[in-house]
Amino acid sequence: MRIGLDVMGGDNAPDAILDGAFASLEGLDNRDELVLVGDRAVIEAAIKGRGANDPRVTVVGTTQVIAMDEPPVEAVRSKKDSSLVVLAHMAGRKAHHPLDVMISAGNTGACVTAAQMHVRRLAGVHRPGVAVTMPTFSGPVVLIDAGANLEAKPHHLAQYGVMGDVYARLVLGVQTPRIALMNVGGEEQKGTSEMKMARDALRADHTLRFIGYIEGRAVFNGEADVVVSDGLVGNVMLKLAEGLSEGIFKAIAREICQTDPALAKRFEPVVKKIYAKHDYHEYGAAPLLGVNGICLIGHGSSVARTITNTIVRSKQLLESRVNENIIRRLDTARQPVA
Repeated sequence: MRIGLDVMGGDNAPDAILDGAFASLEGLDNRDELVLVGDRAVIEAAIKGRGANDPRVTVVGTTQVIAMDEPPVEAVRSKKDSSLVVLAHMAGRKAHHPLDVMISAGNTGACVTAAQMHVRRLAGVHRPGVAVTMPTFSGPVVLIDAGANLEAKPHHLAQYGVMGDVYARLVLGVQTPRIALMNVGGEEQKGTSEMKMARDALRADHTLRFIGYIEGRAVFNGEADVVVSDGLVGNVMLKLAEGLSEGIFKAIAREICQTDPALAKRFEPVVKKIYAKHDYHEYGAAPLLGVNGICLIGHGSSVARTITNTIVRSKQLLESRVNENIIRRLDTARQPVA
């Protein structure tokens, strides 16, 4: 498979991106190709600094970079030779020898825009959504959308339920995912008129195991396997959970160290093991479901380990044939019940 990587995207680019890319080579086989897209001089200097050229690594030079704070649509349209836009063009189905996977930890809005513009949407998909695997106390939960569509319509949310269901089945191995719609409460009468329309559309889909509304605190109690949300609420919830998780573990470690340093040494491996299960770096980037290819969007603060895990795990996403199943399921959902 051909895996394309935006070397210039992210708060820690290009160093962390390159470190993660080279570390991932141990997990790839001889038939895989890692395409590094970005400043050629920077990339080639990094390769030279490691003392060896790997035949599986290809460099595609670009002259522009889309910054994290740039307006997405304007940036994608004006910076055609940016690492992100070139990467998306190479991942497009019309490109000569297209990429199988595109990965970026850069500007999320620009990544979504570039993917929709060049990779295009799957047949039947209205708006793609970012599907994040959130670690919870009861196991991983799929959250869709986590930032691609800030003003989701009811029919967008209904499709997120289908795409999240497919992803949970094929990638996380959940046999019959419980689908829930994020709301201000679990009661039927709560929510806006559009929220109720989305609820009714999800409930009417006979291919889904829809369990109704879910509120924020219930997500971490294992009450659902897939949580459907608009991109604004989903992104806020995701980052709140990340910050809270990190803060709790730091507070625990600090209290143990201050109370009994000897005890802290004994519990350090246990605390690290638990933290690893709730560390988003371990899960890598999140797929943008609904585009006609494999597009993985990383957290802006991605480190080398995040990139390595993303590259290695991208093979699982491609081999699971998620896109083909999304197309089939959306087509099935449109069929009337006999």
